[in-house]
Amino acid sequence: MTWSKSHNLADLAYVDVQEYLEAQDLVLVPIGSCEKHGAHIPLGTDSFITIGVAEQAARKAGVLHTPLVPIGYSPHHMGEIDQGTGTLTFSAETFNRICYEIGRSLVFHGFNKLVYATHHGSNSKIIDPFLRRLRYETGAFVAFYKTPTERECTVVADIIEGPPEETPGWHSGEIETSMILASHPDLVDMSRAVQDRAHAPRWMGPAFSKRDGMGTVKFQESETIWVPMEHHEYSDTATIGNPFRGTAEKGKKLYERGSDHLAAFLAEVKKIPVKAARRDYPERVWS
Repeated sequence: MTWSKSHNLADLAYVDVQEYLEAQDLVLVPIGSCEKHGAHIPLGTDSFITIGVAEQAARKAGVLHTPLVPIGYSPHHMGEIDQGTGTLTFSAETFNRICYEIGRSLVFHGFNKLVYATHHGSNSKIIDPFLRRLRYETGAFVAFYKTPTERECTVVADIIEGPPEETPGWHSGEIETSMILASHPDLVDMSRAVQDRAHAPRWMGPAFSKRDGMGTVKFQESETIWVPMEHHEYSDTATIGNPFRGTAEKGKKLYERGSDHLAAFLAEVKKIPVKAARRDYPERVWS
C-alpha cells in the first residue's frame, strides 16, 4: 500500500488508523532505554538508535509504528547508590506488562501482526513471557527484532572496521558512536571518549575472564556460564570497544543498512496469513 501520511501512530487521527487498517494489519513497536553509556555519548543512545532505525524502516516498508517507549530493562546499568548514573529501568515484570498491554491495545484495534524492535540488547533477555502470552491469548503474530549490534553484526559487517578484539559492536564503541554522531552530533563529546574492554568481575578471581558485554563469563575456554553481573563490575568506563573508529558517515550507513534489513523483515511478515482470534482488552475494567 502507498501511505502518504506520518508513519507514527501518535501523529494520526483515529480515522487515519481506520484507513490504514483497511489495507494493512502490521505495526512496529520501538522499545528503547535510558542508561549509562560511555562518557562521550548520551543516556538515550539506544532509544535514539532504535527510533531512528524504526522510522526509516517503517517508511520503507509502508507500515505504522507506535511512539517510542524510551525506558527498557537496564537494572545492571543503575550503578551504585548516589553514584548518579541517570539510568532509568523497568523491572522485568513491569517491562513485560508494558509490552503486553501495548500489544493487547493494538490487537484490540485490529492489528494482527506486531513487531517489537530495540537496539538495547538487554531488552531481549526477558521477552519470552509477554511474547508467548500475546500469541497464546490472541493468536496474533508477534516478534522481537534487535538491530545489528553486539555479537549480531553480520548485517553491517562490511561497514564496521574494528577487529574482533575491539568488540566493535559493543557498548559505546564503533557502532553506537558512529550512529549518534550521525543523528545527534550535538550530544557527542569525543574529548571524553576512551577505548576500553570488558573483564570478569574482579571479585570472581583470576580463573574467570570475559570477552565482551554478554552476561556470561569464560572458564577454561568455555563460555556457557551465566552470572548476574552489574555493568560497572565488568566495564570500568561503560565503554566496551573503540569509539575512536566512529564517524558520522559510517553512522549514516549503519542507519540505512539497519533500516533496510528491518524493512525487508517487515515485508516478509506482511505475507504471513495470521488473524487474531481474540481481540478483547482484559484490563478494560473501570472503577
